[in-house]
Amino acid sequence: MIESAYFATGCFWGAQRRFWQLDGVVATSVGYMGGTRPMPTYEQVCTGVTGHAETVKVDFDSEKISYLRLLEEFWTMHDPTSLNKQGGDIGTQYRSAIFTTSSQQMKDAITTRDIYEKAIAGSGYGEIVTQILDSAGITYFLAEEYHQEYLLKNPNGYDCHSSTGIAFPVGELHS
Repeated sequence: MIESAYFATGCFWGAQRRFWQLDGVVATSVGYMGGTRPMPTYEQVCTGVTGHAETVKVDFDSEKISYLRLLEEFWTMHDPTSLNKQGGDIGTQYRSAIFTTSSQQMKDAITTRDIYEKAIAGSGYGEIVTQILDSAGITYFLAEEYHQEYLLKNPNGYDCHSSTGIAFPVGELHS
């Protein structure tokens, strides 16, 4: 069964590449979510006035890859304790966010957040600041074509993902 998931981890180029490489992911796109302006452009989003976050939409075959596996990738591909920035990318469009599409996704997002927060706490990281929101009523606006699969078109392009470097404790999901 094909399901969708929405993740914001800072610059969407590198996040899209991380997700499209996972077996069971059938399609990815990049866009904007969580703001107030309809049909925002990249230039508008970059000003911060729209309130949108750069977001990756992940369509996945839930019989081949679980939402939990996508969450493991999400938590470790960026620094979820960094408010409105990732590395040198600064602004609300670079915030960490999950937009869930079901009550199970919401439950899984909260559970994995709590597990990962415990895992990184001993390494000097603060609390996770990731927004976890129900996507109902929040529109996903597809970004401009030149942003789609940017790192496939530009293999040496910019990929700012500053992770904690701490693996997700997968065993905690099954205990």
